[in-house]
Amino acid sequence: MSHHLDTPEAARSGQLFLDDLYVFPGEDSTVFVMDVNSDVTGARAEPGFHPEARYEFRIHVDGADAETLTYRIAFDPPDADGRQALRLHALTGADARDDAATGDLVLEGRTGDTAGTAGARLWAGRIADSFYIDLSLLAVVNAAVANGTAVDLSRWDPAAATNSFAGTTVQTIVLEVPHRHPVLRPGTRIGVWATTRLATDAGGWRQVNRAGHPMMWPIFWPTDTDFANPANTRHPSEDVAADAPYVAGRVAAVVAATGSSGEPEAYGDLVAGELFPDVLTYTVGTPATYGFATRNGRTLADNAPEVMLSLVAGTAVPAGLTAAVAADLRRPEFPYVVPV
Repeated sequence: MSHHLDTPEAARSGQLFLDDLYVFPGEDSTVFVMDVNSDVTGARAEPGFHPEARYEFRIHVDGADAETLTYRIAFDPPDADGRQALRLHALTGADARDDAATGDLVLEGRTGDTAGTAGARLWAGRIADSFYIDLSLLAVVNAAVANGTAVDLSRWDPAAATNSFAGTTVQTIVLEVPHRHPVLRPGTRIGVWATTRLATDAGGWRQVNRAGHPMMWPIFWPTDTDFANPANTRHPSEDVAADAPYVAGRVAAVVAATGSSGEPEAYGDLVAGELFPDVLTYTVGTPATYGFATRNGRTLADNAPEVMLSLVAGTAVPAGLTAAVAADLRRPEFPYVVPV
């Protein structure tokens, strides 16, 4: 779980609330996974996907500021069985960043079924959430970031860690694009972010939520209970100017107090440079890993919370959990997740 009800619209509808983003290699392909609507949000987790929203994977190529490939998924209202018809469109060039553009229809299908063409495979539905973290550890780092104090692990026992997300479920969209795609060919460096967009009364579209790196909101803006964070509606190209100084300062204060860096300000700038713009970078056709030393995409098994908490602290923050804790919630074949 990477976000926590951080916009007014998302607070009213978990269907618009982005939880996690993953990018990793599949079967001679690239796989994009977007999780929304976790039942950890309780009453806010309405069934299914929002029928008046768009769910999009936006893809930048070779470090470009703007996306030139977008995959847009839209859903109809649920039928009598609770299933939803869906459509996948691809938008390229300038259309990829134009809400008014229609794009090309790639496929149609229904939630719970695999839909496929020569250009893509898509599965959408409810799954067992494979994300894992002990939230009490997150609270330790939250306190340090908020107060500019040392990360105090004196009362943290990794051996006693439990998965706070065990037994939770989430809606997911799994998109697989083959390597023969003209853009997503092996060796291409891409930056990916996910967004939910809601139709407006005026006939346009409003960006409600977005996601790139994991754990950004829980670490840096955990008390945004007024849902005022403008990053949700911003484009990643604005991130460096808007948020990098704040994050660099927070990290610098933490590592200075923790004593984990001899040059706190330089380390803070380094971390901010790694995290902004807030897109998940990946080189197509290579093994994916979201690690402390290397961040190249993100797999369903990666211990992203441990990586992010350690990055902020400037030293190892042992999570006490490994990928084995959710091993039965992942599959090696499409759609790579476990439906419920």
